[in-house]
Amino acid sequence: MDPMALIVAMSIPSAFTGFCFWMLQKHLEKREKRQDEKEAAREKNEILMVKSIGAAIALGEATAEAVSRIPDAHCNGDMHAALEYARKIKHEQKDFFVEQSVHEIY
Repeated sequence: MDPMALIVAMSIPSAFTGFCFWMLQKHLEKREKRQDEKEAAREKNEILMVKSIGAAIALGEATAEAVSRIPDAHCNGDMHAALEYARKIKHEQKDFFVEQSVHEIY
């Protein structure tokens, strides 16, 4: 076998293998990009959920405070207990986020 035929015979499988690895790498890059996009969307969704929960608690607190100021409204202990519970949960959530942010920093 002459050297040129040997070089050609060795380079064809190497080129094919290189091409296959290149295709595989491109496929993995596309998959990783899609995964990153999904992760960003999930993170944004969670942020919006937390904000929505905060808004709902704020609205509930404002409503309970307004109703308790009406002289003819006979507020029972349930509303006051619910208001205290909402405030307690709001503070627990805030404390949790502070704790998580400290863990993320360190």
